[in-house]
Amino acid sequence: MAFITTVVAALASLPVAFSFPIETTNNTLQARQSCTYGGTWDDFPPMSEWWAWGDIFNAYEQSMVDAGSSWDDVGRIAVAIEDAAADIGVDERVILGIILQESSGYVGVICTGGDDCGIMQCEGCPGYPGENELPQSDTSAMINGGTDHIKSNLEDFGDLDDPSSIYPALREYNSGSVDSDDLSVAAGGYGVPCYVSDIARRFMGEVF
Repeated sequence: MAFITTVVAALASLPVAFSFPIETTNNTLQARQSCTYGGTWDDFPPMSEWWAWGDIFNAYEQSMVDAGSSWDDVGRIAVAIEDAAADIGVDERVILGIILQESSGYVGVICTGGDDCGIMQCEGCPGYPGENELPQSDTSAMINGGTDHIKSNLEDFGDLDDPSSIYPALREYNSGSVDSDDLSVAAGGYGVPCYVSDIARRFMGEVF
């Protein structure tokens, strides 16, 4: 997330697959040289150690409100995640992890890079900068758009409900390309090196 402060001027020229988290000042996001997890996908936590989807969501509800969403927005985020997971075929925790990493769960997050918009900061997705109390249709549109993007990334890695697909797909969602030998490298020089590690920490119930 701190990566944005040094590359905003260059974002407009980047390939459309890239997605950048917008938070720039949260010191609990790890220094880019000291990711908790790194290496190949099997060096990251197995799904058996991930918290249940509802438990992660409950742990983050207050922080989503603190980020700027209303409590009603938070409820609509949950509905949208569950619907997108069922309709598009992506684990709820993966969708939530991206939301938390990209926008801290704020429905009114600004767009970055010209066209990376919405709560999942994906290229071409709808966004509602500065707004909250959004209708369900707008919240769902943002989350459906981002979930479609991560689904396409998952398909690049076998489309499995398994870390062998999920972790590389998260790397691709953020950077547009993947160094499979180390998922804490922002391949091509774009993105946040600890992006996948940060989301894995969220999967494990860590709140930051």
